[in-house]
Amino acid sequence: GCVLVVSVIEQLAQWHNSTVKAAVERLCNYIPGKYPITGHMLRCIDREMNADVVCHSLKLCTQDPGQPLCHLYPPPKRQRLSPGLLYSLALAGQKCQIISAHSSPKSFTAFSSVCAFPLLAKLCEKIKYVLRSKLPFEDSDGDKFSTFPTLRGYHWRGRDCNDKNTTVYPGRRPDNWDVKSDSNCNGIWGVDPKDGIPYEEKFCKGAGSQGVVLLGDSAGAHFHIPPEWMTVTQMSSKSFANLPTAFTNELDWPQFSEITGFLNSTIGGWTDSLYLRLRRRNRCNHRDLQNISQNGIACFPINRAAYLYSSLARNQLLDNPAIVIYATIGNDVCNGNRDTLAHMTTPKEMLSNVVQALQYLDSRLPNGSHVILTGLVDGRFLWDNLHDRYHPLGQLNKDITYSQLYSFLDCLQVSPCGGWLTPNETLRNLTSERALQLSNVLKEIARSEKFTNFDVFYMDFPLRQTAEEWRKMGGEPWQLIEPVDGFHPSQIAAAVGTNITWQKALHEWPQVLGKENPFNDQIEAIFKDQGGH
Repeated sequence: GCVLVVSVIEQLAQWHNSTVKAAVERLCNYIPGKYPITGHMLRCIDREMNADVVCHSLKLCTQDPGQPLCHLYPPPKRQRLSPGLLYSLALAGQKCQIISAHSSPKSFTAFSSVCAFPLLAKLCEKIKYVLRSKLPFEDSDGDKFSTFPTLRGYHWRGRDCNDKNTTVYPGRRPDNWDVKSDSNCNGIWGVDPKDGIPYEEKFCKGAGSQGVVLLGDSAGAHFHIPPEWMTVTQMSSKSFANLPTAFTNELDWPQFSEITGFLNSTIGGWTDSLYLRLRRRNRCNHRDLQNISQNGIACFPINRAAYLYSSLARNQLLDNPAIVIYATIGNDVCNGNRDTLAHMTTPKEMLSNVVQALQYLDSRLPNGSHVILTGLVDGRFLWDNLHDRYHPLGQLNKDITYSQLYSFLDCLQVSPCGGWLTPNETLRNLTSERALQLSNVLKEIARSEKFTNFDVFYMDFPLRQTAEEWRKMGGEPWQLIEPVDGFHPSQIAAAVGTNITWQKALHEWPQVLGKENPFNDQIEAIFKDQGGH
């Protein structure tokens, strides 16, 4: 975190040919809220000292005994010193005298906690709640749906249309055909004065209404750090306008995601999703979506992920069936441990954990539901297409490649995937081999396991097909990867991948998608003012 902030400050000073103090003030003016400018930190930052040196000098970055020295930047070429000696000099304070007799180290500890920032401090308790429960923070009636967008609100699951009535929520079967009010929040209610038939009965009876639920990881939640937050040539006050939304959504953007996206993308690309296509196919499906994903989740045993599964809002007796996408596409082989192979999920663990999850779903999902198991991605695509490209932090001076970023994160033991984000080709291949083994377990589960309330299907994660389709559209493969973390699928990948998934389902499992509702145009004409998300 320190290296990121100091890098941005130094580059702002360089780009605008200003002092470091002016750069800090500029950055603080860009970011919503007010922040104290720490004089000690200002005195330490030097445009001729890279961020690694500054942060070690501030003691916000340390080198533990027996551990390698982690650095993002190459040592300054003007110094004819070994990297170890250069950092030792910095740590000794030769260039940067920070901690004086009158300053406390505690004043710098705050920088290591995002909750220390005034704008964010008030949100931290709310964030902790939603991280624990995966339930909406603003939910007056406790039905697991909300009228508030973030903090696991309607960006994550269909918007509640009455937050004071626990029997009114998206996805339920209509109460008395919604003669008097909209009990399932799809915007269809009342009686046709021409014939006295309730609109819900006329348009939705027998239409096969169903929702879509994602049980996924950070890819499914659509993790994204805006590159304009750290690209000084693009940076302005507009760059950080989405900071509160991003923070209260855990840096996820489910409202634009491949499975449950429903809003026009503001982070590049365009939005296309399984939910939007199901809604276009049958307007009665309006708002029936749930994105129950967590950054970092793998196929944990049910007892370790009980909070995640219990956040599913589905009543077997009262609600419509659902299409459930089970997609943990990487974390079973991805970790930041030095001995990464030893910490990967084994095929035996995968089998046990997924079957447990499906048994739990069988006790919760209405009859007639469907579950689609998604295979793991082949992450060799990441290194192959990014390693020699410049990261957003390195674009100004052409000094940071993704290879350097991956090595830095691996050194800190916080790499999102030590097995794929590495120059070690053998390790990359072994990681993909394990991913394929786990995908085969999912394929076998779909073939052999039977459940009472749903059928099970398997599909490969369509990365290769997505890349091929994007090339046909004139794109480059690297554009399918998030530019800041160099790991997650981008907005473009989500949109292009949606079409591939949909076409596969149409051809191989048309029964999963349901039939086209012939009344869609009539519904839109009558209820056009009640269809907002």
